[in-house]
Amino acid sequence: MVTDALDAARFQLLSLDGGGSRGLFTAALLAAIEEDLGVSVTDHFDLIAGTSTGGIIAIALGLGLKPREIVEFYVEYSPLIFGNPFKTRSILQWFMRKYSAQPLKDALKTTLQERLLGESTKRLVIPCYELGADDVYIFRTAHAERLKRDHKVAAWRVALATSAAPTYFPAHRSVDQLRLIDGGIWANNPAMVALIESFGTLKVPLERTHLLSIGTYEGVSSRPSYLNMGGRLPWALKATDVLLRAGSIGVNNQASFLLGDRFLRLDPTVPDKEVRIDGVNNADALIGRAKHYSRKLMPAISAGFMAHQAPTFTPIHSSKGHR
Repeated sequence: MVTDALDAARFQLLSLDGGGSRGLFTAALLAAIEEDLGVSVTDHFDLIAGTSTGGIIAIALGLGLKPREIVEFYVEYSPLIFGNPFKTRSILQWFMRKYSAQPLKDALKTTLQERLLGESTKRLVIPCYELGADDVYIFRTAHAERLKRDHKVAAWRVALATSAAPTYFPAHRSVDQLRLIDGGIWANNPAMVALIESFGTLKVPLERTHLLSIGTYEGVSSRPSYLNMGGRLPWALKATDVLLRAGSIGVNNQASFLLGDRFLRLDPTVPDKEVRIDGVNNADALIGRAKHYSRKLMPAISAGFMAHQAPTFTPIHSSKGHR
């Protein structure tokens, strides 16, 4: 089925990285764009991809929440989701998940209620990983004929699955009893996932595709020399950070090669010590950083993406009657 959007001269993708509580930065950046330009961000994008905390934001946007409401979600619930009153969870993390999933589940259910993924007004692509099959798993709205299942799933379940970061949260089991974990282990930067969905599934030519990719900021760090000859223990302390950073750089280079100046990446660098998945005491700093950074790049964002009005998305399969 070909929609008006696919017949248009332009097709715009929004990609949102993972990063735990740093999703507040992403939400605040989108809120600043809306405030400065007097727009609704989602009106200008035809497909949104989000991993982990970026997946939560993507789903919330698709279900009609404004970025400022998503900022409020992070400010209110992050201290509960990442609560560590006795400062013992870092020790616990060496043996099992650091946090219970219940506070995150409660927050998502309160915010998204029992609405289904298929109620999204935007095409969504939400990466996860399935431990049982040892394979990637992607939740998608019904924007192609063969996508007949995911739209029936409660949105909070999808959000909980994509954000089930290993060692931080347990695997999510409420979708067909699958062992779903954070999509960040293979697509923390989901820009290429969005691009492949657009080009491969929706058959949108690359020359008509424009991609805005938003990270949750990168830490400036030098890699210790002991990694040169390091074994399992030294690499255990640094492997996740190096792999996520390397994967993101690779994705950015690939997207830039394919799209050229139709690709814009927003991801400021900060001191390495400020980069934490579960930081809860720096909300004001994150919001301030987002406002400062978005102000600098507002001309590029406005010129590159705000002229396009995305046609209304009509799912191919209806979600009515599946609650």
